[in-house]
Amino acid sequence: MPFEEPQVTTGARYIAESFDALGVSHVFFMDAILRPTLVEMEELGIARILAHSEKAAAYMADGYARVSGKVGVCMAQSVGAANLAAGLQDAYLHRAPVVAITGRKEAGLRYRNAYQEVPHTPLFASVTKASMDVSEVGELPGMLAQAFRMAADGSPRPVHLDLNGLGGEVIERGMLTAPPLPEVALGALPVHRPLAPPAMIDAAAARLAASKRPVMVVGAGAIQAGAEEAVRRFAESCRIPVATSLGGRGIVPTTHPLHIGTVGTYSAPPGNRLVSEADLVIFIGCHAGDQPTNAYTVPAQGTAIIQIDLDGSEIGRNYPGVTGVQGCPRQAVTDLAARVTADPDWAGWAEHAASVFATWRDEIEPFRRSDARPIRVERLCREISEALPANGVLVADTGYSGIWTATVLDLPSPDQSYLRAAGSLGWSFPAALGAQLGAPDRPTVCFTGDGAFYYHLPELETQRRWQIPLVTVVNNNSGFGQGVYKVKSFYEGRSGSPEEINRFGPTDFAAIARDFGVDGIRIEDPADLAPTLERAIAARKPALIDVVTDIDPRAPEPWNPAA
Repeated sequence: MPFEEPQVTTGARYIAESFDALGVSHVFFMDAILRPTLVEMEELGIARILAHSEKAAAYMADGYARVSGKVGVCMAQSVGAANLAAGLQDAYLHRAPVVAITGRKEAGLRYRNAYQEVPHTPLFASVTKASMDVSEVGELPGMLAQAFRMAADGSPRPVHLDLNGLGGEVIERGMLTAPPLPEVALGALPVHRPLAPPAMIDAAAARLAASKRPVMVVGAGAIQAGAEEAVRRFAESCRIPVATSLGGRGIVPTTHPLHIGTVGTYSAPPGNRLVSEADLVIFIGCHAGDQPTNAYTVPAQGTAIIQIDLDGSEIGRNYPGVTGVQGCPRQAVTDLAARVTADPDWAGWAEHAASVFATWRDEIEPFRRSDARPIRVERLCREISEALPANGVLVADTGYSGIWTATVLDLPSPDQSYLRAAGSLGWSFPAALGAQLGAPDRPTVCFTGDGAFYYHLPELETQRRWQIPLVTVVNNNSGFGQGVYKVKSFYEGRSGSPEEINRFGPTDFAAIARDFGVDGIRIEDPADLAPTLERAIAARKPALIDVVTDIDPRAPEPWNPAA
């Protein structure tokens, strides 16, 4: 047989081929990083989305990862590493699978006051599972595969690769002989997860059987595991009310008779009240941090708890004495449902919960139908609810954008998705661009306040350049509405200018969008909301709807247990 020379390839080509093998369809970056690799990517059909800031690139990769279930990739050169790290905070807090790649100074230049040099590992330490230094091209195959493996496995979170060379060029120029490509499965959240053992399921079933007023609190981990149908069937077969964290919103349709809303600090009153009334809380893929538990008061400490989570280190972290179920939430819920016979009392409890929730909805319904001008945000939320297609994706910013959409905006279809900022103001617009690219066949709507939109307004150019058919709705009240009354309270009994702390504008974002080449529509009359939203979503073109709203109405506030 003739002798065949082993295949030799550059590091640049290897990275591009690895991304292709892993199913990476888009990379999000800020110039100048891995330029030869980007050239190779074009030949392989990988879209290269140049952003206008490193944080925006990270947010795009985050949104892409959350909606697609695939690992998102963001990149920046050495001097942009600090900005890229800052952009990973939201992905880390939400537990989104992202691989961040940076260049770094060559070894001979480090620690010598070289231009643009700062150590990168400390910058990424608090927002990644690992920050790994790739010094020579021979390390690349193993470390690239490991980065994707770690990003998606267990509790997903970002992983950082720091490549030798300011833009990674030392690694790109290196030569590899017959390097193996990463396994395809590493490019997405795992299909097969560790299963909860029967003994844990049996213990949870016994604790559930002893309760009279059980309730579920479902988080993002259940959605990542694809547990939507399992949770819905469990709720319906046992008549158990379902509350969610913000990250778990949409696990069941928000109009489902067993849905009682979000719970915690970003909730409407019924959610906290009903979870506090429960004698057993089943946390499913929810890490029970201070936000979904209203600072660890809902449920009260000492409440009977079952906690189902893939990550055993989260079970019992914030509540003692839990009955832990470690394993895939989808499988665990399915198995638990099969071992439980519904108690007749649960149906009465579910009817009570539904009545409490319905009473509150009746109270806010006049606001959702208000014709007031400036427009009330409740009316805006109602119109978005009715316009969002059955397979649509809603992306919400933090602060009031998160509260309004988590309490007043309905997601009636089981095929709709809700993505929200885990705390980074301005996250939603770049994240929504990434989400739309990650799910190109699903109409995506971004809900952002004007204060948040200012952060990444230049990404309108990115949207126009790539013709991303995202519809962005700006809740434009010329200020940070969430803090208005708090700031005023600090001025009680004294003169001054509270508006200087949290008011700005007015700004016509529709006009700005048009200048960027994006269709911009400004709305001041609530009657124009429905037809404008319907046309913009149906057009499947880049669009921004600038809605002039009233800053004074307060978003729903959480119910708090007595001290």
